[in-house]
Formats: sequence, structure tokens, C-alpha cells
Amino acid sequence: MKKEIKEKMFKKAAEAKKNAYVPYSEFPLGAAILTEDGSIYTGVNIENAAYGLTNCAERSAIFSAVSQGHRKIEAVLIVSSTEEPVPPCGSCRQVINEFADGDIEIIMMTETGKEITMTSTELLPGAFSDSSMEKDNEL
Repeated sequence: MKKEIKEKMFKKAAEAKKNAYVPYSEFPLGAAILTEDGSIYTGVNIENAAYGLTNCAERSAIFSAVSQGHRKIEAVLIVSSTEEPVPPCGSCRQVINEFADGDIEIIMMTETGKEITMTSTELLPGAFSDSSMEKDNEL
């Protein structure tokens, strides 16, 4: 990924993180999604007193992009306030896989710029997909 694009995604995710609604965990995250046409969508984690209704930053960003007509994402960048970068949860990994345009970069960063980059396949090997539902599917 080009440095300028990553910097732009980082700035947008860090800015979005300020809007996280996290009254229970006090663990704000911001995410930026790069779509196939170069657009960037952001998302934050949004909690609910009924914890199962909480939505993660990554999924919020992906759902925003999808609601605007995008079906393929090229990269995900997550910003946390922690000392070490935070990976996406299992649910987010599955949703990323659903909309990933191939094996994409997942960039996990802290506000201070500490970074870990992995591919979507590294984060979710053997992901469930539409081919998993085929009768002749062999693992």
C-alpha cells in the first residue's frame, strides 16, 4: 500500500475513533476501509447495554461502504488507544473475508503509530465462504 494512502486512512480512522460510543468498555476503536475505487469509509465501535447488540469499528466501516454500493474492500486499518495494536475480532475477520477483494492487508495501529500488518488469510485461515456451502466441498 502506498504510504500516502495509509497515512490518509490512519488520520481518518483516528479522527473517527473520537466518535466511538463505549460507555461500558471505555475501549474506543476507529477503522478505515479502502474500497475498490479508492474511497475510504470509517467506522467506530458502538456499544449497547445489551452487549450482543454492540457493533465493532471494522464492521461499522464495512457496512457503511456496502450501504453506499461498494462490494469489495482492498484494505482495512484499525486504530486503538492501546500500547500494542489490536487485531479484529473473529466476527470482523469473517465479515472482512466476505467483502475482501482477494487477500487484502489488515493494518493494526496504535495512536502513536506502532503497527502490525497481516493479510486477511493470515488472520482467518480456512475462512467460511460461499464455496463452503457447496455439496462437493472438500477441505
